[in-house]
Amino acid sequence: MTPSDDSGTGSAGAATFDREDLLRRFREVRERTVSLAAPLAPEDMVVQSMPDASPTKWHLGHTSWFFEALVLEAGRPGLPWYDPVYPYLFNSYYNSLGNQFPRPRRGLITRPTVAEVERYRRHVDDAVTALVVGAEEEEMRRLGPVIEIGTHHEQQHQELILTDIKHALAQNPLRPVYRPRAGEPGPHTTPPATGWSRFEEGIHTVGHAGSGFAYDNEGPAHRVLLPAFEIAERPMTNAEVLAFIEDGGYRRPELWLSEGWAAVQREGWAAPLYFEERDGGWWHFTLAGQAPLDPAEPACHLSYFEADALARWAGARLPTEFEWEVAAATAPVAGTFVESERFHPAPLPGTPGTHGYYGDVWQWTSSSYAPYPGYRAGQGALGEYNGKFMCNQYVLRGGSCATPRSHIRRTYRNFWAPHTRFQFAGCRLARDPGR
Repeated sequence: MTPSDDSGTGSAGAATFDREDLLRRFREVRERTVSLAAPLAPEDMVVQSMPDASPTKWHLGHTSWFFEALVLEAGRPGLPWYDPVYPYLFNSYYNSLGNQFPRPRRGLITRPTVAEVERYRRHVDDAVTALVVGAEEEEMRRLGPVIEIGTHHEQQHQELILTDIKHALAQNPLRPVYRPRAGEPGPHTTPPATGWSRFEEGIHTVGHAGSGFAYDNEGPAHRVLLPAFEIAERPMTNAEVLAFIEDGGYRRPELWLSEGWAAVQREGWAAPLYFEERDGGWWHFTLAGQAPLDPAEPACHLSYFEADALARWAGARLPTEFEWEVAAATAPVAGTFVESERFHPAPLPGTPGTHGYYGDVWQWTSSSYAPYPGYRAGQGALGEYNGKFMCNQYVLRGGSCATPRSHIRRTYRNFWAPHTRFQFAGCRLARDPGR
């Protein structure tokens, strides 16, 4: 996902869609969004804590507007909008679909109320269901892929609901709990030693090729020549971040990129976001409230600048996105995803071996977010979804504890600006053999 809300148009692997399967997934995704908002009071849902975040209420409205604008308008052209002002309030950045209310001021949209936005959601749910049930086969071939994109788009906003509300709640001195974590936290464990996996020089095919949904920024599949490299068998942990802090990492300009060091100076960074030193130890804010820092958890809420500095401090570097994709080829898509309702990275097991390519924390790569060879943005409004953001951002891979499991895959390319810290982002090290 990008600071501009979304991250890609899609390509479906089949020209036809089973109506029952499509509606089942549509309902499941829509219900999951409502369940993620359920722990919040209306007062929580209208807060915008910074320009890069959006109120929960806006996410609920925007994901409904997406279906109204791109599915219902196409399926039943000429029907009146649910509310003629909603396209202005809830359009994110689709210039071809009209003007947008300024993003940094979304917290000022006190009306429509939360209850009114919830009614809007129910209206859109009913209208999309009726459209799919009554559509002719030719119409389904046209609308099916857009509905599929819409469900994946909404899953992106499910993650944004969690990252944005976490940032909002963290500004409150009461340190409010979004949802208590099931069970008591286990005893802190010792993170496994950093092992390394070696990959020899070779030509590899990267990018999405084959059946199944993928965003357009995941293709075309193409071949890349990768020199030999080694990649860490696990993400960096809180223990390593604490060692970096104790070694003066946030006070050593030689470890930082120029823009990163300027951010450290300007913003006063002395630890990752949500870290707090108190009572002789380190704590951090989670969606279950304040908690002692577990040294075995993957380090989280790192900016690209911090991840790069940590890698340099460790005598290594960040992997390219292609190195990450090749290394993750045989790793199971297993980890902590949003379905666990933990909403926080889980401690790494103490045993050595390969851990954590998927889930828990997104992993920064050293790759700038750019088009693959042969990439072409789509036509119409969905063509705005992705390509125009391929500038001044870096690629992350693997998903996080806030990502839906059904939404992630090896070729998925997330992207954020390098200063971004409020996402569930960490890093994994790489190095050149013999260095």
